[in-house]
Amino acid sequence: MKSEFFMAMDPPTVTHQEKQVHVVKGKPVFYEPEELKRARVKLMAYLAKYVPEAPYTSGLELVTKWCFPQGRHSDGEYRITKPDTDNLQKLLKDCMTALKFWTDDALVVREITEKFWAEVPGIYIRIREL
Repeated sequence: MKSEFFMAMDPPTVTHQEKQVHVVKGKPVFYEPEELKRARVKLMAYLAKYVPEAPYTSGLELVTKWCFPQGRHSDGEYRITKPDTDNLQKLLKDCMTALKFWTDDALVVREITEKFWAEVPGIYIRIREL
């Protein structure tokens, strides 16, 4: 089984790494800042249209291409600035797990992630069972 789609949007640049912590009665309490909450809601809303009928249950390859608004860059030029691809992937995979794209994101055994400047911004996703 394979799933492939492109979500036309300005991809969020806030990442899962931006969780905050404060201390309550001597213990750390983690929370999501508003910007991270908004990014999660945005991703979940866009991803919801593509949730498979049944979650994947076997090993998967996940290909993602993050296409950011090009500004002064050339269409297709690699984006070599933050955010880091691993941080982008963490929030995306957490959202996909919550929406039941798969039973567990540990099933993703191969990942190809790229980030570009693009004339048409968005996130391309391909999931393929191995």
